[in-house]
Amino acid sequence: MKTIIVGLFLLAGLSGCASVGPANVVRDRFDYISAISDSWKAQMLLNVVKLRYADAPVFLDVVSVITQTGYQGTVGVSGSWLQNAIFPYTSSAGVAATGTYGERPTVTYSPLSGDKFARSLMTPIPPAAILSFLQAGYPVDGVLRLAVHAINGIHSRYGYGARAREADAEFFPLVEKLRNIQQSGQIGLRVKKTGTQTATAIVFSKKPNPAIEADRDEVRKLLGLDPKTDEFDVVYGSVAANDKEIALLTRSVLEILTDLSSYIDVPPAKVEQKRTFPTPAPEIVNGASVPALMRIFSSPQKPEDAFAAVPYGQEWYWIDDKDFASKRLFSFIMFLFTLTDTGERQGTPVVTIPAG
Repeated sequence: MKTIIVGLFLLAGLSGCASVGPANVVRDRFDYISAISDSWKAQMLLNVVKLRYADAPVFLDVVSVITQTGYQGTVGVSGSWLQNAIFPYTSSAGVAATGTYGERPTVTYSPLSGDKFARSLMTPIPPAAILSFLQAGYPVDGVLRLAVHAINGIHSRYGYGARAREADAEFFPLVEKLRNIQQSGQIGLRVKKTGTQTATAIVFSKKPNPAIEADRDEVRKLLGLDPKTDEFDVVYGSVAANDKEIALLTRSVLEILTDLSSYIDVPPAKVEQKRTFPTPAPEIVNGASVPALMRIFSSPQKPEDAFAAVPYGQEWYWIDDKDFASKRLFSFIMFLFTLTDTGERQGTPVVTIPAG
């Protein structure tokens, strides 16, 4: 009888744990966030490295993560009642109880291809998005170096392929002046709507500020803008139509990743073997080297303190966790990548893999 009672208590305990999900939300949510974040960083870095070696980039989106968690329990009771010549009555009883805890996650992936690939990677970033980043506080010099080929015909550096070139002599003085104006808070963004059309404009504050007045005048001069105008329409293109317009020839995400691949510190042996091209020399402005947009190192061994690290070939490629500038720029690129996925999603093939 005692055994039967113990078995019933076990069954009650198993059935009493019906509310398993809420207790696991915090653990599961942050575990999956961490795993997806780390894999996303690794995927982005790997594709930058692959582009340096003229390898095709491949992106795989995590479409959904579904996990089922719960307890299962069973109890069995058996007994017998016998009568024989020696003992008039003989009885026996037995009980068996089992319990299991299960977690069965299912992860669904979608390859980035076709129209979605072209839309996300090969479409130039809209100038309005560039201005939005500046309005949000991202440094104008870094954003223009990273995401813009030219502004009113003044070209930035590009480090890869047939379009490889150094920045024009006016580019770095221009972004330096714009950075000073941005830090002073004397530049803003305005969105104008005319019917169904939306236009974006850069606005210089009309409030007198002797500290940056010379910088504003120099920016107008470098860009060929009307010296008496404080508001300039921003359009996509190589050349402005008039002196009240700023033309931004923006890059696509693929062009940004390709340019960043030129900064990788590749092993000299890879260059000697013609597997990739030499890393371009740093640009010199006013006698000083211009810092690289991002530092990506290579080593035969896996690094111990890396923000992101991936193996490719026989080497590891990584971003130092102590390199704040590179980490910030890398995170900015990932954020930029999410903003370029515009338009309706198409019915693309998916791969669903049970992870349990």
